[in-house]
Amino acid sequence: MSYLYIPLFALAGALLVGGGVLASHLLAPSSPSQTKGLPYECGEETIGSAWMQFNVGYYLFALVFLIFEVEAAFLFPTAVVIKQAGVIGLVEVGIFLLVLVLGLVFAWKKKILEWV
Repeated sequence: MSYLYIPLFALAGALLVGGGVLASHLLAPSSPSQTKGLPYECGEETIGSAWMQFNVGYYLFALVFLIFEVEAAFLFPTAVVIKQAGVIGLVEVGIFLLVLVLGLVFAWKKKILEWV
């Protein structure tokens, strides 16, 4: 019986999202023009093609930052309940931090953290 709630919540979520998108489409003012369709970047008109390649190092740096930022956010709830978790919880957090440190060492050796 408790598994019945999963598709009901999924359906309710899909209906809420779909209803919001539909309401936005129907109720939002629309006045399209050729000027609004032009590419816009920081108040300046684009020169040349708007499609250009960026160095992949910027994306890797951003991804490494994002991974460590999100993982650091996971440590806060653990810090709240660390006394209740006991030694096993402390060991698990230690393993978690070890994996993060190994990821940092890997990124450092691959020179992902060096700004181009």
